[in-house]
Amino acid sequence: MLIVICFISAFIFASLVEYWLHRLMHVSERLGERHRDHHRRNEGQGVLWEFRDYVQGSFIAMCIPFLFSLPAGIGWFTGALVYSAFSAYAHQLQHENPIKCFWMKMPVHYVHHKYGMWRHNFGLAVDWWDHAFGTYKFVDWLTEEELSQPKRTYWQLRWR
Repeated sequence: MLIVICFISAFIFASLVEYWLHRLMHVSERLGERHRDHHRRNEGQGVLWEFRDYVQGSFIAMCIPFLFSLPAGIGWFTGALVYSAFSAYAHQLQHENPIKCFWMKMPVHYVHHKYGMWRHNFGLAVDWWDHAFGTYKFVDWLTEEELSQPKRTYWQLRWR
């Protein structure tokens, strides 16, 4: 049971950290340089490269619970790892095929880029924290541009 609790906690906590880091990238010169380039290019770097960056940036935090117990460590590490994979996938999907983000009413990261929202819609994989912290801004995003894109599967996107 501890493994499951730690898995869920890490998954939720990772989404919160991602949300706040994304917000900080919009106000911090130091943290934001690479992010501003991401906005200029408006593309993801590929699922595997995104995943690598997320894991590298959080690896120490992913391992800390092992200091307390093996089950807590396994649950926490796995939850954070699964969230990193989900977020890397969701980020790339929103750049390439936002219509496929069925788990959100509106693909917040896609809208964040499309409408140049520097103060709204900071979630990458989920929109929970935008709702919780008042940064969710709904727009009627599904236009002819999105509807006329070629039909692709969930897996037809840049992986590397």
